[in-house]
Amino acid sequence: MSARPPATGPATLLVIAKEPVPGRVKTRLTPPYTHQEAAALAEAALADTLHTALKAPVRRRILVLDGVPGPWLPPGFDLVSQGSGGLDERIAAAFGHCDRGPALLIGMDTPQLTTELFTGVGRDGHDAWFGPAADGGFWALGFADPARAAVLVRGVPMSTDRTGAMQRRRLVEAGLSVSDLPVLRDVDTAADAVAVAACCPPGSRFAATLNSLVEEGR
Repeated sequence: MSARPPATGPATLLVIAKEPVPGRVKTRLTPPYTHQEAAALAEAALADTLHTALKAPVRRRILVLDGVPGPWLPPGFDLVSQGSGGLDERIAAAFGHCDRGPALLIGMDTPQLTTELFTGVGRDGHDAWFGPAADGGFWALGFADPARAAVLVRGVPMSTDRTGAMQRRRLVEAGLSVSDLPVLRDVDTAADAVAVAACCPPGSRFAATLNSLVEEGR
């Protein structure tokens, strides 16, 4: 019996994020930034990501949130809470909110994201999509069949410099055809923030927020 071809068509876009509360987000930015400033940068990065998602030609948009929504959340998203457990468990659970068709999950740490980076997701005939991060993690992960995430994400050690390689290996070893998206840099440190802001498109809230802090002498 031949394998079922992967699903094609517009994807569900999942954004997994944490409410930008001082002291709970972007703590590696402190110092040089205060907890309030780090949270302001996190909120700007999240807002940029969500507004980019609004421009993406997708079937459905879901914000998978740890916390409660604020004025930074624009209309056009279904809102669900993150599950419990480690990040691997929460990512796997996020895909469980997709009812059918391909799905792509992104984070809130790449405000330089543009829709052109994932235009082919869901339409190019692959089984999976993988966006590596410069620090060894990943900024995007997608499946033609989101149910595969339950097995292929759980158990992958997160937040290491080998996370991306291990996650991609899981996909390949499962026999999936993988489309690699461009490498992006996450915002984790102050140096990351400066480098990412320089790559952001015009009108970026993240770049404007960072520039305002620089002008204040941070």
